[in-house]
Amino acid sequence: MDENVNVIALVKDGERYVFLYDEDSSSKLLQTLGHYAADPELNFTWYDAAVLSQKVRRLQASTKKTEDQPFRRSA
Repeated sequence: MDENVNVIALVKDGERYVFLYDEDSSSKLLQTLGHYAADPELNFTWYDAAVLSQKVRRLQASTKKTEDQPFRRSA
């Protein structure tokens, strides 16, 4: 079983938000980004959540595209 771990991070005003997730937990990560954005005690905005969500979705799309391509065998 080959399990990949993805990392996205945001450094903002001296604070660091680092998220580790695998393919199976990406939807949970997207929910977490929304919860962080809704928390008034965090310096994490809806804009931050949108930018990171877009990165997660792009990575999902590029991973799927790579998986759909057949491998070439060398002689």
